[in-house]
This record gives sequence, C-alpha cells and structure tokens, in this order.
Amino acid sequence: MATQARRAVLITGGSSGIGLGLAKRYLQEGHRVVITGRSPDRLAAIAEQLPGIETLTSDIGSPHERQELADHIGQSMPELDILINNAGIQRRVAIAADGAPWADAQNEIDVLLAGPIHLGRLLLPHLLAHGRPSVLVNVTSGGAYIPQPFAPLYSAAKAALHSYTVNLRHALQATPCRVVELIPPAVATALAGPGHNHGADPEQFCDTVFPLLDGSQPEVGFGPTSQPAFTDRLTAEHRAFQAAADRFPVPLYQPIDTGKPADN
Repeated sequence: MATQARRAVLITGGSSGIGLGLAKRYLQEGHRVVITGRSPDRLAAIAEQLPGIETLTSDIGSPHERQELADHIGQSMPELDILINNAGIQRRVAIAADGAPWADAQNEIDVLLAGPIHLGRLLLPHLLAHGRPSVLVNVTSGGAYIPQPFAPLYSAAKAALHSYTVNLRHALQATPCRVVELIPPAVATALAGPGHNHGADPEQFCDTVFPLLDGSQPEVGFGPTSQPAFTDRLTAEHRAFQAAADRFPVPLYQPIDTGKPADN
C-alpha cells in the first residue's frame, strides 16, 4: 500500500477493534481515512488521539442512516477508493435460549447483512466513477464457514454475506474494483461485549492482514482461516462457482470510460 498514491478510505465500525486497527494503519501510510461508529463520545476521543482521522456518527443497521452516510461520502469524498464494511455486533444467545424480542434479532441481521449489502450498493458508483483501481472489503468470519452454536444468527448472517460477496466479485470482474472477503477467526475485540474478548491479538491480526487488503487476493484469513485445511475449501468453492456461474448469464458491471488514464 505504501507505494500507491494517497487513497480515500471509509471504514464502518471503526471506533474499536479490527476497524480501528486498520484505520490506524491506513492513516500511518498517509491515506485519507473516515471511520464510522454509533458512539459520538468514542469517535471524539479517537479524533483527539489520531490527528487527521475523520469521524462520522452512523448506525449501519439503519437504512436511513446508511443513505445519509452515502450522501455525505458522495459530497465530501467522491474520490472514494476503499470501502471496508466492518461494522458488526454479535449476540451470544443459543437458539433454544433466545427469548429476546424479534427486534433484537432483526437488528443483528440489519447490521451484519443488510448494512454492508446496502452500503456497498450505494457507494459502488463512487468506487467505479474515477476509473482507478478500488477495493471493497466485506468482513465475514470463520463462523460463516463453521456455524457457531453460541452465536447462531451471527454465523448465519456472515455466511449469507460470504455468499453475496462471491456474487459481487463476479459482478465486478470486468471493472477495476476488486472485492475482498476478510475472514477473521476469533479476535480479542469487544464485538460480543464484556467478558467475551477471547481470540487472536488484534494488533497482530491487523499487522498481518493489512498489506493483503490491496485487492490482489479474493480472501484474506489469519491463523485458522489461513491454513491449508481452510484455504483448500475456498479453492474448491471457487472451482464449483466458476463451473456453475455461466449456466445462467447475468448482467455484469462494466468499466466506466473516464476519458483519462487510470491513476495507479
């Protein structure tokens, strides 16, 4: 990333954990970085700690706020190069024990699945309009591939996002926009709330995956999600998808002729 021109980066859920770790690294490389989060106080504290970072209060689970976010980015950062759909929540409630109101489950689905799909649709025109190489990163989970009984709805939403990401990559194959699936294993963040921050060290995770988010790899894992037993499964899935994808041709995104050479 260091050899590239300055990029414009948007990271949802950037006020803690993986999102904040990646934001720091993009900022250190000299890129323009905007992060979103639901807590104005938390974002204000980060802005004081990290000079140059830009913050926006936004709930990715709200369709209205996603539209507002996209409108703001369109006005203030139309040159968007990198979108990282990272915002997430995780309810650690087993199916048989889940007596919460449906609104709680719906919010989890909205944040984890509807949010990244909708925001990606809203911001793709900006990622394509300038004609430069761009990257859209969807953060899924090892739980998308091995369902987790302690977080079943989280696992299901991430599995659905993985499926959508494969199709989105296919739809954008003729354009300069690359689609990356970041597949963390358990990482010791605040995702699931107090007392549930087990897993890999966030700094080590971000140090390892950050250089790989340039679009050169369709999937980026770490630890268990980067081992041959896991990556061989991805390779087999790629083959199966390619064998089936052309059976029913669908419209694909086409490159936009900007009238000027791409800036690499």
